[in-house]
Amino acid sequence: MTKPTMPRGDRVSYVSANEVAERAGVSRSAVSRTFSGAGSVAPATRRKVMKAAEELGYHANLLARGLVGEPSKIVCLIAADIGQPYHSALIEKVTRQLQLHGKVAMIINTGGDDDSVSQALRQSLHFRAEASVVLSGSPPAKLVQSCLSNGQRVVLVNRDDDAEGVERIRIDNTTACREALALLRRAGCVRLACVSSQARTSSMTTRESAFAEAAAEVGIEIDVVRIGPTSYDTGLESARVLLGRSNPPDGVFCVTDLLAFGFIDAARKIFGIEIPRDLCVIGFDDVPQARWSGYELTTFRQPMDEMVARIAEILTSETSGSVSAFQALPVWRKTVRMG
Repeated sequence: MTKPTMPRGDRVSYVSANEVAERAGVSRSAVSRTFSGAGSVAPATRRKVMKAAEELGYHANLLARGLVGEPSKIVCLIAADIGQPYHSALIEKVTRQLQLHGKVAMIINTGGDDDSVSQALRQSLHFRAEASVVLSGSPPAKLVQSCLSNGQRVVLVNRDDDAEGVERIRIDNTTACREALALLRRAGCVRLACVSSQARTSSMTTRESAFAEAAAEVGIEIDVVRIGPTSYDTGLESARVLLGRSNPPDGVFCVTDLLAFGFIDAARKIFGIEIPRDLCVIGFDDVPQARWSGYELTTFRQPMDEMVARIAEILTSETSGSVSAFQALPVWRKTVRMG
């Protein structure tokens, strides 16, 4: 098999489609149609092209396809905190689903702030990505419109943006947080708190405000703490603050499971609190670790498989400006008392 050589300094010389066409005894366009899937190719011709490509070590240049206006099949996943359990699980499922549909996932790891998300979207345009899925941050409407005008699909996941022409996938955070309050009250909790973070994403702020508003409607004033980023350590430090008070809460809603894990460990190991006898804790996301025997966390499950399937459906259809809403369902385990 012929392999790439380096005839010009350190630049690699790749096998071209013209060389494949010459070896196979077919036209250049036949090679293009064989690898792009655009247009029909006779079975005999396809076999000749594939045999020649195998012998020469030829691989189609997808980036070049994007430069000449053909779909690049690249889908950019724009996300922050990709090491967190929820985001890592979501990215794993999305990338697998995209690959099943012949797409190539390109992950752009951002800081989550609007500026870094905007920079990521600009990168997606440079690479001629056919779509971008924004998992973190809120890009400016003007930049989103620039993506759309360049033929790029934009999918916003759990974002509040209402930019025209984008596809939106949302979780009904408000209903879930109201149900979280009801679960704690049913367990007999009267001193309530909400553990959030300084990452003021739309999901975090919506869950925090929805829980507080539901509590206010029944005459309960809650403590809200936002000590640091959305991390295990922030959950742990939040427990130090709340449980170290003279009148600590007996019911806590954490806006993510990761915060809940830190909170639970601190409650048990630092304060010697028994959960759920002395303290009830609810999380949000239902990441795989929530099922671990060390936590068995009562939480709200985001229907990740259904959300990922919807993303794939959007990227392989001709929809425009659709909104898909999903419910986060309660998962009762062992961190909330039975009422």
